[in-house]
Amino acid sequence: MEIETSTLLILAATALLAGFFDAIAGGGGLLTLPALFIAGVDPLAAMATNKFQASSASSSAVWAFARKRMIQWRTDWPMALLSFAGGVAGALSITLLDRAVLEATVPFLLIAVAAYFALSPKLEDQDRKRRLSYFYFALVVAPGIGFYDGIFGPGTGSFFMVAFTLLLGQHLMQAICSSKLLNASCNLGALSVFAFGGAIIWPLALAMAACAILGAQLGARCALYFGPQLIKPLLITVCCLMAVKLLLGDGHPVAEWLRAYTALR
Repeated sequence: MEIETSTLLILAATALLAGFFDAIAGGGGLLTLPALFIAGVDPLAAMATNKFQASSASSSAVWAFARKRMIQWRTDWPMALLSFAGGVAGALSITLLDRAVLEATVPFLLIAVAAYFALSPKLEDQDRKRRLSYFYFALVVAPGIGFYDGIFGPGTGSFFMVAFTLLLGQHLMQAICSSKLLNASCNLGALSVFAFGGAIIWPLALAMAACAILGAQLGARCALYFGPQLIKPLLITVCCLMAVKLLLGDGHPVAEWLRAYTALR
């Protein structure tokens, strides 16, 4: 697929912003995935290309936190391994879906994730009571969220962060660090499937990845000072606007229904 220079620059800038957001609170895919759809990229190729830039950004954020010795490798690596497996399973599942199904459902999934962001409980920077053991978290929660990341993706980092806080009782900063490790793991798992299947648009993926890495490095540093509440309202607003744009785009069932309804009147 040929990508115009102007489109490539816009998508790269979107990836920069998404990498920044994702390193702080997760949800960067809420910007990049609909942007790829709006640019006219094939749904499966959009998923695959987005996964490459997301993997680059999340891995970069993990590196930034690891350099400051904020990753708890002893307890987190088994969860990261099962998150990787979940990402592989999710990506294998999405390759079996029809393109029309992907185009029709993605806007609704984006709105659902944005609603979750808006209604999710406020996370405080303090320790909570643990509700689940690390063993069961690794066995059920990590691969479950990893599977979601492989089959769709946006909001995965936030889901992990909420799970670490509410289920394992971690304080906010530690939850951010652990969620980045597991998010990077399931990203890489899904990416391995997409790369093997040849669905990635490499020139676009590399440009977006470079910008996403830069954004993630900036975001990881801001996360140490400001926390995830910095960008939550903006992220929700932009996500909803992009979802509406997809719903009203040419060829989407909702847009076709609206046109037919208007014609009847």
